[in-house]
Amino acid sequence: MNIEPKLQAIEQEYEDIGRKLSDPKTASDPKELQTLGKKRARLEPVVAKYEEYKSAVKSVAEAKELLKAGDPELEALAREEIAELEPKIESFTHDLTLLLLPQDPNDDKNVILEIRAGTGGDEATLFAADLYRMYVRFCERQGWKVEIIDSSTNTAGIGGYKEIVFRIAGTGAYSKMKYESGVHRVQRVPVTEAGGRIHTSAATVAVLPEADDVEVEIRPEDLKIDTYRSSGAGGQHVNMTDSAVRITHIPTGIVVTCQDERSQIKNRARAMSYLKTKLFDLEQQKQASEQASERRGMIGTGDRSERIRTYNFPQNRITDHRINLTLYKLEAYLDGDLYEMIDAMLLAEQTQKLQEIDG
Repeated sequence: MNIEPKLQAIEQEYEDIGRKLSDPKTASDPKELQTLGKKRARLEPVVAKYEEYKSAVKSVAEAKELLKAGDPELEALAREEIAELEPKIESFTHDLTLLLLPQDPNDDKNVILEIRAGTGGDEATLFAADLYRMYVRFCERQGWKVEIIDSSTNTAGIGGYKEIVFRIAGTGAYSKMKYESGVHRVQRVPVTEAGGRIHTSAATVAVLPEADDVEVEIRPEDLKIDTYRSSGAGGQHVNMTDSAVRITHIPTGIVVTCQDERSQIKNRARAMSYLKTKLFDLEQQKQASEQASERRGMIGTGDRSERIRTYNFPQNRITDHRINLTLYKLEAYLDGDLYEMIDAMLLAEQTQKLQEIDG
């Protein structure tokens, strides 16, 4: 695959954007400035790697010329340089090929993540809480911000969540979190089990790229907005005022709620953002079903009813069923050390894309 023409085009585009950014007309248009800035930032890693590649290729060409000089000492130096640079050129070519693979346009976005307890009763709600803590710990490692939008706790008094919805804000959040969508299964002895028998429970995770305002248009007449008294955490003040907000999108029937903030205005703003994200996701799911063949392969179909991972406590293992990877580090994993799994998922996706290009 000859990637040189595409690299030259990207380099030219990068330079063109640089010129536009230095134009006073662009400086007076904040929206255009932001759009161009983001685009240039995406191209920058490719251009930087291409510069390294070109420099190495040029040095090898110059060294090969020295081989013709007839000077034994210069020839020895040239062969040494060629031996050092040719593997680097091969590595640069591989890196550039990966950088040129089609990118998910949502990769840079923040996410809204939903965790819902599935089969398993009280144990499923405890597992949902474990997953929430795991993701929060990972976000802390990444330096990302977590904001709860809505939650429904287990009323049995043992803790756990029937459902929890939260926003993750951070650079590239979706690019790392998108592999988490699906059914997560746990195998362990529940705290409620006196006989010591291993039970299997499950929770469903949905990772939604946060919609930008320009991507979703909502007509006010399509909304039914209710306020009610919060039943969630937040102290006595929350429960004394109608601060919680429920928004129903009439055309689709989608209902979102937010009760985490004490302020009704803040809850309404968060609920609207959540609704836009749900509508954006609905549209993306429609497109994905129309192009289902593109979603098959190592990383699964993207169907959120698909069982993607098993957490086995007696064996201290996590297994991802999409790429058949098993790690024996359950305690560290549940404490937010997700890096090895995420890297493996990314590699599997890149491999799949390379096969599609070569095929």
